[in-house]
Amino acid sequence: MNTMDRVAGFIRNLKWESIPPEAQQRARWCLLDGLGAALAGTLTPVSRIAAGYAAESWRGEGATILLRGLRARAPGAAFANACAGNALDIDDDAIFTRGHPGAQLIPAALAVAEESGASGAALLEALVVGYEVAIRTGRCWHDHHEIYQGDGAWGSVACAAVAAHLLGLDHNKVKHALGIAEYHAPNAPVMRNVRHPTMVKHAIGWGAMTGVTSAELAGRGFTGIPCILGFDRYREWVEDIGERYWMTDWVFYKAWCSCAWGHPACLAALNLMRENALSVDAIKHIQVRTFEEAVLLYQGCPTTTDEAQFNVRWPLACLLLDGELGPNQVLEHRLGDPRARALVDKIELVLDPEADRLYREAKEMDLRMHSAVEITLEDGRILDSGMVERAADRWDGAALEAKFRWLVGHVLEAPVVEGLIRQVAEAEALPSVRELLQPLQAPQQAGQSRISQHGPLTRRESGSELR
Repeated sequence: MNTMDRVAGFIRNLKWESIPPEAQQRARWCLLDGLGAALAGTLTPVSRIAAGYAAESWRGEGATILLRGLRARAPGAAFANACAGNALDIDDDAIFTRGHPGAQLIPAALAVAEESGASGAALLEALVVGYEVAIRTGRCWHDHHEIYQGDGAWGSVACAAVAAHLLGLDHNKVKHALGIAEYHAPNAPVMRNVRHPTMVKHAIGWGAMTGVTSAELAGRGFTGIPCILGFDRYREWVEDIGERYWMTDWVFYKAWCSCAWGHPACLAALNLMRENALSVDAIKHIQVRTFEEAVLLYQGCPTTTDEAQFNVRWPLACLLLDGELGPNQVLEHRLGDPRARALVDKIELVLDPEADRLYREAKEMDLRMHSAVEITLEDGRILDSGMVERAADRWDGAALEAKFRWLVGHVLEAPVVEGLIRQVAEAEALPSVRELLQPLQAPQQAGQSRISQHGPLTRRESGSELR
């Protein structure tokens, strides 16, 4: 069997009962985490714009646009919900992808599963298919392309795999779906957006939409090119699909709403503050020594949530002021805060050769990042963290449930949140995915009123303080 036939067979034939228990559990965790990121992401301007556009452009009743009271055909709902899924940059990462799989895979899977009337078990099967294809495609993609392309590029192929599984495409049509998706995948020069942050971000909405559309076209007989996963040069990276489940150990979750490149600096500074029992008022200057990609992130005081997330200085300032880094720190209502802006002015980023070397060595897996922070105090003392590693976080089910309560508590009331947690924990027993999505169809105002009227919902107040 050649590699492409092996991939197509895995996509078409995978059944829930044949998936190892560890991968089954990971699928449930990924669904919970990705759904939480998308629900909280509905607080953002990009979610509002994408939702309205999708409902008008992909008219239909097949799939839910989360918390908007709107519906669309599956490609449109996948697009809108994927834009929300990455809107706060708190969605998952995975080995080799150098980016975010879940924010694409979960909206695509939910939309197609809802429109087709699929079961919860089929939804979870599709997610396992999607993550396993995403990890392998991402690895091949970054090797094959000279320019660092955003997640919607390789994600288009993975989302096509998700949709092909749920639509029950035959073996050859699965291969065509992947080829159509690869050919039409967005060319997303992500470093240009890193320097100039906007709503295009990682092209995640386009990845979800392209993947779903590609599978639908293949189902009608539309043909595509041979997929990169079948190239001989990548055979050893792909041929273990169905035998080794990379998602079991190599999907990682985020605790903070910002680009992960800034997280080692945030961790280093937070440790210094806590170890020395410092107040923010005692700080005269902060120097961050870090790798090139982090230095290239937007360095100004942000005027949009996108500028706040693709940033090191703003998230670091808010984290030191608030002790957390969530929606309340990166949404537009916070961006005029004079204390945060004053602290940003005290933060300097410099390129550090050692941090850069360490990042280059680990770049393929994109898991280990290093930075150092030096804090100069008003009394003249200088505190230096030394080089601090921000390795990919290891989470368990309890931590992911806590994160979900904290994030989704911004947009839904506690009984609904707890119901969602219970449903996801037993998702394979759902006769229809529509049961999971039913409470998420009506427009919600609870989260916005909590921010605008009652002040920010912190992790401690939500009962969800994380380690």
